[in-house]
Amino acid sequence: PGMCLRARRQNRANPSGEKSMSQLHVTTTINGDQTEYLCDAEETLLDVLRDRLQMTGSKEGCGTGDCGACTIILDGRPVCSCLVLGAEAQGRSVETIEGMADGEDLHPLQRHFLSGAALQCGICTPGILVAAKALLAQNANPSETEIRYWLAGNLCRCTGYDKIIRAVQSAAAEMRGETH
Repeated sequence: PGMCLRARRQNRANPSGEKSMSQLHVTTTINGDQTEYLCDAEETLLDVLRDRLQMTGSKEGCGTGDCGACTIILDGRPVCSCLVLGAEAQGRSVETIEGMADGEDLHPLQRHFLSGAALQCGICTPGILVAAKALLAQNANPSETEIRYWLAGNLCRCTGYDKIIRAVQSAAAEMRGETH
């Protein structure tokens, strides 16, 4: 209790405290780009993204897969990157919040989150956006109940969920070509 997340991550990656002598070479696709990195066998994909690749959009909220702040898309499915080892990304496709916008052009979900004030502190927002993107890739016209069910693994302490649900519904409508 009281141990900071960084210390927990360091202890989790190397519980014995000894310096790792061998690292694993991983080749994967991240946000459409072929990427290679070295990681320790026990290192989570979240730690690889944040600490080795400087992709800090995914957040560690809990380190146990309960909050969804670290959600990424792995081979088309949303997963908590704190529960996936970095080595498990070998040969797979990874999508993160950093790959959501197209340059300066925000994804419709990002635009609707901003215009609908569906975010506050920003800790949960990347994970919710990535999870919502995965939902809309599978279901272009989800009901409110389907959105709530899909995002149930993403916790937000600041906004409540109504603005988030409305932002997802508005983005889905825009992506279907409907106007408001």
